[in-house]
Amino acid sequence: QVQLVESGGGLVQPGGSLRLSCAASGRLFSNLDMAWYRRVPGKQREIVARISDDGTANYARSVEGRFTISRDGTKNMVFLQMDNLKPEDTATYYCNYGSVVWGRGTQVIVSS
Repeated sequence: QVQLVESGGGLVQPGGSLRLSCAASGRLFSNLDMAWYRRVPGKQREIVARISDDGTANYARSVEGRFTISRDGTKNMVFLQMDNLKPEDTATYYCNYGSVVWGRGTQVIVSS
């Protein structure tokens, strides 16, 4: 069974940066995509970024150019570098593995 644990969330001022980490454990298949989603209370969860096993990354239009997703296959980790954060980036961020397994989330608050 695969488990995902996110970390790195917190409170940051607009224009600031955060780096989210997701540690995966269990029986993993390296050829599956990993992704970051986010959800604001009262709204649907939306995808933020996705990365394939060959490193190909795709981003939501709202974060393109500001966020960078990466993965370290040897350590079974995926990261989300978030720069130039905006108040509208405030949400709970979730790590996803293979479109099936979810972490419990880490909260990001962008506020002055």
